[in-house]
Amino acid sequence: MKHTLALFLATLALATPAKADQLHAGLAAFRHHNYIKAAALLQGPAERGEASAQTVLCFLYTAGFGVPRSYPDAAAWCERAANQGDARAQYMLGLLYNKGHGVPENYILAYKWLNLAASRAAGPKKDYSFRMRDAVATKMSPAQIAIAQELSVEWRPVREFPSR
Repeated sequence: MKHTLALFLATLALATPAKADQLHAGLAAFRHHNYIKAAALLQGPAERGEASAQTVLCFLYTAGFGVPRSYPDAAAWCERAANQGDARAQYMLGLLYNKGHGVPENYILAYKWLNLAASRAAGPKKDYSFRMRDAVATKMSPAQIAIAQELSVEWRPVREFPSR
């Protein structure tokens, strides 16, 4: 996950150097496993709507790296980034819904987010996301799967507009 996240983050371009520096410094701290520094630096960009910062905070709160483990905080950051179309956040949000961590357990929403993540992933991550989605499907009725698939088809990203 770190390698894919690093490649994604390297492609980001921001308009304001100071805010870009904070985001890039936070992502660099994350890549170097300095999770306390990463969490502190990424808070501002995440609050301003940067999906990559939100995704990293989701991971940090889920794992309890650099911050106290908090599934509700993880779910809140994941949801913001997932709604913007970040496949890693969609994957993590699907897992949170599957287990009811920080959100009510909901297999329909777990399937939806895992399906969306798989449709945006590449290589082994795509296969793994589909396998996780299919594992969730074993707990669902055909009608529930149909609803989840319809939600996936109807979903559209909603970008947050960072204040720059």
